Amino acid sequence: MLTSSPYVVGRAEELRVLLDGLIDARRGQGRAVFVGGEAGIGKTRLAADCAYRAVADGMAVLRGRGSSAGAPVPFRPVAEALLSLFRVSGPPQDPALAPYRSALAALVPDWRGEQRPAAPPSLTDIAEALLRLLGAVGREGPDRPPRGCLLIVEDLHEADAETLAVLDYVIDNLDGLPVLLVATLRQHPGPALDLALDAAARRQARRLDLHPLDQSQTAELAAACLSAAPGALPAAVVERVARDAGGNPFVVEELLSGMVTAGALRRDPERGWEVFGDLGIEVPTTVVRSVVQRAARIDPAGREMLNVAAVLGRRFALPVLQLVTGLDDRSLLIHLRAGIDARLLSPSGPVADRYEFRHALVADALLADLLPAERAAIARRAAGEVERAYPGLPGEWRQLVAVLRQAAGEPEAAARLFAEAAEEARQDGATESAVALLERALELVGGSVAGPAAASGIRERLVHALADSGRFDQARDLARTLPLGGPAALGDDRTAALHLRLARAAVSAGRLADAAEQAALVRTLLGPAAGPERTCALEVVEAHLALTDPAQAVTAPAGGRPDGEQRTAAAERLARRAAERAEAAGLPEVACQAWQLLALLERRHGFDRADGCLRRLLDLAVRHRLPGWQVDAQLRLGVNEFMRIGESVQLERAHRAALDLGALDLVRSAEATLAMHAVLRGDYARARALTDQGLEASARLRNVDHHQFLLLTRAMVAAHQGRRAEMTDVLAEFDRWDGADSLQLPLAHGNCRAVCALLEEDRALALAEFDRARRWEARHPSVFYLNGAHGLHPLLRALAGTGSAAEHARTAADHASALAWNRQFERLAYAVHLGRAGQPGPAAEAVEEAARAARPFAMARHLGLRLVAEAALADGWGEPVGWLRSAEEYFHRAGVPAVGAACRRLLREAGASVPQRRTGTEQVPEPLRGRRVTVREYEVVLLVAQRLGNQEIAARLSISPRTVEKHVASLLEKAGQPNRTALADWAARATSA
Repeated sequence: MLTSSPYVVGRAEELRVLLDGLIDARRGQGRAVFVGGEAGIGKTRLAADCAYRAVADGMAVLRGRGSSAGAPVPFRPVAEALLSLFRVSGPPQDPALAPYRSALAALVPDWRGEQRPAAPPSLTDIAEALLRLLGAVGREGPDRPPRGCLLIVEDLHEADAETLAVLDYVIDNLDGLPVLLVATLRQHPGPALDLALDAAARRQARRLDLHPLDQSQTAELAAACLSAAPGALPAAVVERVARDAGGNPFVVEELLSGMVTAGALRRDPERGWEVFGDLGIEVPTTVVRSVVQRAARIDPAGREMLNVAAVLGRRFALPVLQLVTGLDDRSLLIHLRAGIDARLLSPSGPVADRYEFRHALVADALLADLLPAERAAIARRAAGEVERAYPGLPGEWRQLVAVLRQAAGEPEAAARLFAEAAEEARQDGATESAVALLERALELVGGSVAGPAAASGIRERLVHALADSGRFDQARDLARTLPLGGPAALGDDRTAALHLRLARAAVSAGRLADAAEQAALVRTLLGPAAGPERTCALEVVEAHLALTDPAQAVTAPAGGRPDGEQRTAAAERLARRAAERAEAAGLPEVACQAWQLLALLERRHGFDRADGCLRRLLDLAVRHRLPGWQVDAQLRLGVNEFMRIGESVQLERAHRAALDLGALDLVRSAEATLAMHAVLRGDYARARALTDQGLEASARLRNVDHHQFLLLTRAMVAAHQGRRAEMTDVLAEFDRWDGADSLQLPLAHGNCRAVCALLEEDRALALAEFDRARRWEARHPSVFYLNGAHGLHPLLRALAGTGSAAEHARTAADHASALAWNRQFERLAYAVHLGRAGQPGPAAEAVEEAARAARPFAMARHLGLRLVAEAALADGWGEPVGWLRSAEEYFHRAGVPAVGAACRRLLREAGASVPQRRTGTEQVPEPLRGRRVTVREYEVVLLVAQRLGNQEIAARLSISPRTVEKHVASLLEKAGQPNRTALADWAARATSA
């Protein structure tokens, strides 16, 4: 009979925590819970009860388990969990998941399209994709309340390193998502326990440690297992179970099963359970004896099948089991049913042909009953059958056969297979699993007859894997242990390739001294006679060093240490030579690396030359079928087009291509640039949507440079609408993300604070901000050409009379002044100089040229008209009245009162009619109109929100301070605020809504 309780006993508090987690998930308040304890303590049963409650409540349930094959299979638990829900329907078709489909395909290869991504997604990409998928599954639809999602990962202690890293990321970012994550694990030392402890210490997860049942709980469980009323079991049974089981529910069930099987405990229809004979069973052999006894009742062929299954692991595939046992379909199913009836086996997971032992202790018990020679023989036979059935050993079969070869006493064969599995994992981006597999292979060959040569080959692969995983110090130290001579030596070429990989890793990590050391070693190994095909990849590294590290002698001229310009020129020479040599040698990826760097360096000479490098890169990528490089070139061409003419056609096309390819880094770069473009075009709603989307992800990914750029873009959204308080808050967040050390800092001064100051009619403050940007760039050469130095700043200097025509000619000669955003202001500055010199015709023509450049930029176009009109009125040229009317209309509709008021003041000074705006109530937001706030009062509200004083507001709106005071008093009454400070807070909220 079955001796299993129909309900959970003794875990009321733990179950309450899980059920509260389900409720919170349906409210959109995600959390994680770790359920820990020894084998058999009830972790799986508790998780199963949680899953049952979730299904009953209509929640989505995903369930996976750590691998038990003895070798890590990257992402196995997560992939199994996804398949448990999406095996038939596939992943959700939510459009928001489109950028993450290739990352999801890394978890479930069956979801891959025909075109595989050019490079495997990073762990953070995969983690972010999983997080977004779980959120989409738990929400169901934008207009419906979340249904909630439960993700269960069992046996986390057997999970691979990639799964642990992904779950760590997910756990840290569950807040605000309709997801409950439940993970079960044994509490022995290891990475899984470290994850649980760290997450709990960070207050990102809850730990539930299952302790043994006490005596009363054990008695209740025993009665439930035997379908007896509480207290109805014989006292001797309860006493013996309490003593021998140690409060372990699984052992309780096995003890009772053994008593019933042995006939020592029988059920009388009238008197209930009675004892017949000795109840004493030796511990700790209890479980082994119980399992062996049940297996012994199955016929010999069935028992052999169970033994083979135990050698294959806790979970096994029926096709493999059939191959090894030689059973026909009918016999296999008969024996399988017998194992299930004996409570030894059960179906496993979403795949129909996968089964598992009911508990890990069952498989352990069967293995313990086998002689070592029997286990080795079964493992050898199983390995051979799998190799014949699955040529090439695709997927997880290689790891399985490696484990079997090791169990069969064949360490060299096992090591070779582990090394091959590691290479496959590395190519798929699972670098941590690759490291673990190679370390296992290295242990196997360490004392084998294969000798040092095999160990050197594995160490070589391990250096590459460690470098890929970002563990540079370990990779470098391991490389130093490789023999330099003898039969185990790699040879100069392989050693040079190894240290070149370390040099590239050091450059990527910004470890310039280490990169220089490795590059010098490679140069020595290659020798002076090395051909260009062997040195071009090294020259790309040396070019990066020349650009970033002033200490590199390779870039120094005869006169001593090079300055920044000399280093840049040296880097350009090296990169160009590397590109040409790589192309001649048939090394397209090295050539792509070189042309990419050249495209950045050539910006110094103009964007035409930079585009030429990118078109060369694109041609190489197309001819050699390198889709990642192809999209990279398209994106960079799109960025250049945007900067040159203010259009985004190519950028939009590159964004779609990156989405199709699943190149998430390129997708993010394209979206960030599109957000910046939207700001400059005045499409603030789109810019806000794109930055909202990107900021959330970049903060989770800790992508500092990308997050800084998005914060600056968001600050520009506020600055270009004259919202100083909002801009200041965002720039404060930029500073918290180390903005003071960012190469993008000039944008904060020039395109945020300075522009905002101009929209407040504070030209002195704008000039001061531009000066700050100029001083910073004098110390830190920058490639950010949109910070005002080549356009808006020269215009302000021309208007102030502090910039000469000769100075302007030097500015105009710089290629950066030809970029569309800069050219609109540069032409206006030129017009001011011409008008002041008494050349009205050429001055007006310059304004027309500025208008053509400014066509994409609505706000900037009208700001330029307001600025140049003042000079045109003073010097008597152009059409300043028309320009002012156009600017006044735009800024009135845009809700920028200071500039609108300045335009009206200048119109009055010109003797022109001035539009009356006090009846334009459509500009006042509905909540303020409901409080009877007038148009003029709304203009005051906008400035009060920036915490300006009455004198400043009066100057901005060209009214008297006394009039401002009356408006403020009226607003205090209408807003129901007690004082000026409270009114400023209210105004900030009202104008930012």
